[in-house]
Amino acid sequence: MSRTNFDTLLEAGCHFGHLKRKWNPAMAPYIFMERNGIHIIDLHKTVAKIDEAAEALKQIAKSGKKVLFVATKKQAKQIVADKAQSVNMPYVIERWPGGMLTNFPTIRKAVKKMATIDKLTSDGTYSNLSKREVLQISRQRAKLDKTLGSIADLTRLPSALFVIDVMKEHIAVREANRLGIPVFAIVDTNSNPLDIDFVIPANDDATKSVEVILEACCAAMQEGLEERKAEKIDMEAAGEAPATRGKKKSTKARLDKSDEEAINAGKAAAFLKEDEEA
Repeated sequence: MSRTNFDTLLEAGCHFGHLKRKWNPAMAPYIFMERNGIHIIDLHKTVAKIDEAAEALKQIAKSGKKVLFVATKKQAKQIVADKAQSVNMPYVIERWPGGMLTNFPTIRKAVKKMATIDKLTSDGTYSNLSKREVLQISRQRAKLDKTLGSIADLTRLPSALFVIDVMKEHIAVREANRLGIPVFAIVDTNSNPLDIDFVIPANDDATKSVEVILEACCAAMQEGLEERKAEKIDMEAAGEAPATRGKKKSTKARLDKSDEEAINAGKAAAFLKEDEEA
């Protein structure tokens, strides 16, 4: 059974492409006709491509891997954030940080920096700092959270990318291609589908169009997550789950309270120094 249908996509306006003069010839196989100077996308092919992409995404989710959603265009931001959160997947809806995939260790350092600032907040180190220093660190934390907060749980490279508008997100697509990460994308008639592994030909400008396609794909991912959970429960019930190893006791000597305060104050000073240099 199809995950979506022709009528649903038609109602959402998924068939509207760009002006004929802006088209990319590589999209010719997915174009049905031209009307009033605008290309019309063949929705029968879109339905088939959504099913193909949804099945692949389901298997990725079922294997416990992550899919990174990318959409920095205004009309798709909130929808992508909501849908990605519903399946517990990372997403980027602000500016794409250059080198996020090809220079992933550096991005992880910035995310860890955020966690360290949170630790300084919770352990009372802020009480020993001046108002100006607290404000500087808070601003730095807010800036990091805006750009990297949604990928805080991404501890390794994603197994796939889901992109809205491949022309706008060409840097993300290029990085994924360079690393051999499969790319799923909603591709309009003005875009190049040759660099995309799973092409979904559709209107990438209409909010409703993006929502309908994401709904079908995320529903498939949710199925994969539920199947993974069910299999895990069955394994545990059958006694096949590997025994959990007991946590090793730390052999490190505990620091005195005064030592901890000195270390935390040093970290705070380092943050301020970095901020001033930047």
